[in-house]
Amino acid sequence: MNIKKSGGYENQIKPVETEQNRLFSNRDLLLLIWPLIVEQLLNVTVGMADTLMVATLGEAAISGVSLVDSINVLLFGIFAALATGGAVVASQYIGRNDLKQASRTAVQLIYTMLALSAFITFVFVVFASPILRVIFGEVEADVMAQSKKYFTLTMISLPAMAMYNAVAALFRAQGNSKASMVASVITNVINIGGNAICIFGLHMGVEGVAIPTVISRFAACALLLYWMLQEKPYEGKEAISIKNTFKDKFDFELTKKVLKIGVPNGLENSVFQIGKILVLSLIATFGTSAIAANAAANVIASIEVLPASSINFAVLTVVGQCVGFGNEKQTVYYTKKMMAIAFASMFVWNVPLLIFCYKILGFYHMSSDTTNLAWLMAMIHGTMGILIWPWSFTMPNALRATGDAAFTMWVSLISMWLLRVGLSYAFKYTQMFGLLPALGLAPVYGAVGVWVAMIIDWILRSTLFVTRFAGGKWKTKKVI
Repeated sequence: MNIKKSGGYENQIKPVETEQNRLFSNRDLLLLIWPLIVEQLLNVTVGMADTLMVATLGEAAISGVSLVDSINVLLFGIFAALATGGAVVASQYIGRNDLKQASRTAVQLIYTMLALSAFITFVFVVFASPILRVIFGEVEADVMAQSKKYFTLTMISLPAMAMYNAVAALFRAQGNSKASMVASVITNVINIGGNAICIFGLHMGVEGVAIPTVISRFAACALLLYWMLQEKPYEGKEAISIKNTFKDKFDFELTKKVLKIGVPNGLENSVFQIGKILVLSLIATFGTSAIAANAAANVIASIEVLPASSINFAVLTVVGQCVGFGNEKQTVYYTKKMMAIAFASMFVWNVPLLIFCYKILGFYHMSSDTTNLAWLMAMIHGTMGILIWPWSFTMPNALRATGDAAFTMWVSLISMWLLRVGLSYAFKYTQMFGLLPALGLAPVYGAVGVWVAMIIDWILRSTLFVTRFAGGKWKTKKVI
């Protein structure tokens, strides 16, 4: 509160309306964002540690794990998308101060996730071999053998992964991101410790990476469910309740609200990841060196977007609650503020990371040619990520939080298949339109075309998302 002194009198200056009624202080945003960044950092650590430890087993093993991880990312994306639907609906009810409906939303989300994950687990475990052959085609025999082992084991933990996504999203919807962060810490301890024991102590193969992953997913899921059953307040605010989960009947109308956001987001994520898998199959045609380089570059790329991807989760909570509160001015204000934070974090984080990128890749113990290829991929991604990534991935989360999920789905799918997939194949069969032979580069560098096509995809979707938000069409979309 500002106090102005004049002529012996103290005149209190009233804050403007937007300051007076803002839903989130800077402290609130900090408490929401920093645990998300830590959580994302820990999640990336798991992937990096897995890859580094598997790398000691040879290029066939690291290639097999990276291929299967692309499927795991697909499934994780589907579950995260459905969880996003529940988080958006729950956050809007919280913004409206209707905790009862927010809790009922949580229950319906849990029902949906359990049913879907159980079905997918059954199909993928029973038909593991034909699924891998269809997706990856004619990869080398030893790579396929490693893939099948890792695939079968990790599929067992899908229900735990689905439930973890659901409950973590619900905690974030009420502003409590510390819960999922602590669960992530425990996941890392189990995963990395288990990897070390199984690979270096018990001298296991890819099973030594898969088994700790399965155990850690179930442990994290159980812990989050236990905490949510406790109904402990967070920062003085009441918590969502799921104590009577199995007493509540299936509510189609409420579930439909969740699916209105979750299904478009799920389709977007799943088809998007399918496109990435097709592109990965394309990279496989350049040889094992390209597969290994792409796997390492993908880990670096996931680190490069870590701060902004963390803010993506916060955007769902902040914008969702603003929409539920019914204040369009605050929705616009916080969207702009979160975008500014995302861009600033990308710059501060990526400049030093890009400087030391080559040294980081040295930990993979790949050949010099493979390391050079991975470095080029990671540099393209990181440099352009600073300039474009938040427009392409943070902005659509703001649109989803308002209920405008169908638009983000169509833009993402069309851009993905037209540009990222289409151009990737065009670059391969034209040797990047003659650029490779003109520069005297080896054919394996054709794999870089996939990353160039990705950047072009970002540019198109960014343009459309920004135009959509600025036009205000999202104001006509209603969820609750």
